[in-house]
Amino acid sequence: MYLYLLKRLASAIITLWFIITLTFFLMHSIPGSPFTDERTTNETVQKNLEAYYHLDEPLFYQYISYLKSAVLLDFGPSIKKTSDTVNELLARGFPVSFELGMVTLIVAIFSGITLGVIAALKHNEIIDYVAMTIAVLGISVPSFVLATLLIQQVAVNWGILPVATWSSVKHMILPTIALATGPMAIIARLTRSSMLEVLTQDYIKTAKAKGLSPVKIVFKHALKNALLPVVTVLGALSASILTGTFVIEKIFAIPGMGKYFVDSINTRDYPVIMGTTAFYSTILILMLFLVDLAYGLLDPRIKLHKKEGR
Repeated sequence: MYLYLLKRLASAIITLWFIITLTFFLMHSIPGSPFTDERTTNETVQKNLEAYYHLDEPLFYQYISYLKSAVLLDFGPSIKKTSDTVNELLARGFPVSFELGMVTLIVAIFSGITLGVIAALKHNEIIDYVAMTIAVLGISVPSFVLATLLIQQVAVNWGILPVATWSSVKHMILPTIALATGPMAIIARLTRSSMLEVLTQDYIKTAKAKGLSPVKIVFKHALKNALLPVVTVLGALSASILTGTFVIEKIFAIPGMGKYFVDSINTRDYPVIMGTTAFYSTILILMLFLVDLAYGLLDPRIKLHKKEGR
């Protein structure tokens, strides 16, 4: 177990280093600088600004300096938001993004599993067809398109829910629906196909022969094994949800990290881009690690240690 944890920790550090390095050099490969779009044409002012933010140094020295700061969890000052550091922006925006992401993930998992189980138990019935139609639509329609439709129809035409911001439970509903529909559809389809396979297994037939109630058969014996494929994709789905919040936050004017990240790309705010990328990459790597642990808990046959003879 300890050897496995050490290997995963080493792998996580290497992966994070690779992401930071790739992002750094790709970002600096774009011609120009964050100050090329300034209204002033004074070259002296631009050179002074670049010197202040160390952008006049050789690229390799900038890279080494940034790695040292990242290890110390100091992502430096924002170039465009001069009154804030990247750490302050993360502390202010991430709790909102995290709240949206977690609510979305919970809604997607619960609704997806429920829809998939119902579709499997009512296989080839009208409920099954309706559930799978919803799933196909959920996968087909991008979250930003769905968000626009929800704003237009539910918020503007019907006036049922508020259009934007993040100040009450009502404000959470539309962005959560827009962000959770796609992952919910994927989970529903996986749960349905896995449940159909599990329900044909011999141990399920034995449980039925023993006279166990359908509820006990489904929730105690079938669902646990049927969830293994779902757990497999949770890491990727978590990544898509957390990064998908950037676009949804921008559409719904939610004061999370999405607003700062999208603005930083438009204005080439290097520290914000790098700090946000490193921060979110760390979270996603951690979530993938937790998925691996959950896999072992759900299926005792999966061992974390190296098998003998290998």
